[in-house]
Amino acid sequence: MLSEEYATSGYRTSTGVYHSLLPSPSLPLLSPALTLPSYLFSLPLLSSPQPCFIDASTGTSLTFPSLRHLVSLAASSLRSHHGLKPRDVVLLVAPNSLYFPVLSLAVLSLGSVLSPANPLLTRSEFESQIQDCSPSLIVTTKTLSSKLINLIPKPLLFIEDFISDLLTNPKLTVEVSPNLPSEQTKPSDPAVLMYSSGTTGKSKGVICTHANLISMAHVLSHVWAGTGIGTGDVYACVLPLFHMFGFSVFVMGVLAMGATSVIVPGRFSPDRLMEVLRRYGVTRVPVVPPMVVMMTRKGHVAGGGSLGSLKEVVSSGAPLGRELMERFARCFPGVRLSQCYGLTETSGPVTLCDGVEGRLHASIGRIIPTMEAKIMDISSGESLAINNIGELCLRGPPVMQGYLKNKEATSLAIDKEGWLHTGDLCYIDSHGCVYVVDRIKELIKYKAYQVAPVELEEILLAHQEIQDVAVTSHPDEEAGEIPMACVVRKAGSKIKEIDIITFMQDKVAPYKKIRRVIFLESIPRSPSGKILRWRLRSRSSKQNKIEVQARL
Repeated sequence: MLSEEYATSGYRTSTGVYHSLLPSPSLPLLSPALTLPSYLFSLPLLSSPQPCFIDASTGTSLTFPSLRHLVSLAASSLRSHHGLKPRDVVLLVAPNSLYFPVLSLAVLSLGSVLSPANPLLTRSEFESQIQDCSPSLIVTTKTLSSKLINLIPKPLLFIEDFISDLLTNPKLTVEVSPNLPSEQTKPSDPAVLMYSSGTTGKSKGVICTHANLISMAHVLSHVWAGTGIGTGDVYACVLPLFHMFGFSVFVMGVLAMGATSVIVPGRFSPDRLMEVLRRYGVTRVPVVPPMVVMMTRKGHVAGGGSLGSLKEVVSSGAPLGRELMERFARCFPGVRLSQCYGLTETSGPVTLCDGVEGRLHASIGRIIPTMEAKIMDISSGESLAINNIGELCLRGPPVMQGYLKNKEATSLAIDKEGWLHTGDLCYIDSHGCVYVVDRIKELIKYKAYQVAPVELEEILLAHQEIQDVAVTSHPDEEAGEIPMACVVRKAGSKIKEIDIITFMQDKVAPYKKIRRVIFLESIPRSPSGKILRWRLRSRSSKQNKIEVQARL
């Protein structure tokens, strides 16, 4: 008989493991040739004539049957005209569009490996990623071609031309059926290769298999459908689809549920979003914290009011502050604001607030079905009971296969018992709700993008007037955190903050740029030479308070 504590929190004292309190679905039977596309297109809901994707800019839409047909044409063309084979890596560099899901599912239906990348990366950053994953084909847009041309022997495949040919060329025939299992691909084969800084260090290729993605798609659709969200719901897609949060929600979960996604291309704008909410009857919007900040500011200026049919805003990427959540609630009293949590390494969100009562949620929700969690003491490694702070560790079917060509990093992230160590300090309360307290890992989260300090430090140390440097985070209301450089000048140097910011300007993607600089006599380090970043953050915080008081 389960204890009363287990019934409310999901914690089993005998094992030290937390389990999901949500009803658990039976995972799909993984036949030897099941892929994510064959799983999705075998679902009964995906024969519905309703739109699955709508382009908010043009009003163009794809129904579920037309999506299946276009994916079939795209896969057939990629195989017959571009020589794509199982296990080939395809680098997809593109902004959000109606055809991002089409191209993604077409690549996966061939058993090829999809590697989406942030279009904001510099050419040198693309070179590093290409050197690591060796793509056979790069699919991109003409506006991004200068960053990517001649990086591999094969010519770039431009999305505009490729899609136009699919829609207008009568000679194209369907040779690949995405709803049929691939004879050459197994569920355990790599499906998606996304780059993440993981728990520490430089960016690494995260290998997620078809089985990982299928389990995530199945659980998300099960949870959402079981908590009153269904095919009648309409989602606004303002998240980048090259990121695991956006990809898992829109190419996997919402699609598996048979609901409609309205893709909002271009830079995020609260005005544009609010127009889309009303025009298309949007009911749910997954976002990152900076978007919540911008929506709240807009709502405050406009005096709040109705957001049409919107029921819920779901935030992930970094914890929301209580003050921000309360401001949001005052601006939009009819909308629920919740949080979720996930990593690239977990193939999407592994905690959700679905089923948790209330309009505002300081927690990141409860563990999803099929996943297990432990709160581990960071010193002893022992499992901790409810309301004790330790490292959040996760285990379950959505957890990645590992890091590409990096067994050491994989073994550091996933222990011998299969637990993924997240590097986040958390606790779980008596109701099974998970709360993020801090991060063990040293990554900076700028607008939910991960920035590795080590990468920026290596570039800064190349500057002839910098003796020593450490990069850490500095709090920022809109971005969450910004990269801050703590610099020790060389003797006689008079280098200034603007010089360092300018030096970094064209060397990294915009979200990695140094946005604040402080000068120190020395960098605090441990006896082993490790940078003590917490001391730097503390010093920055004190300096920030002094600056604020001076302005007052």
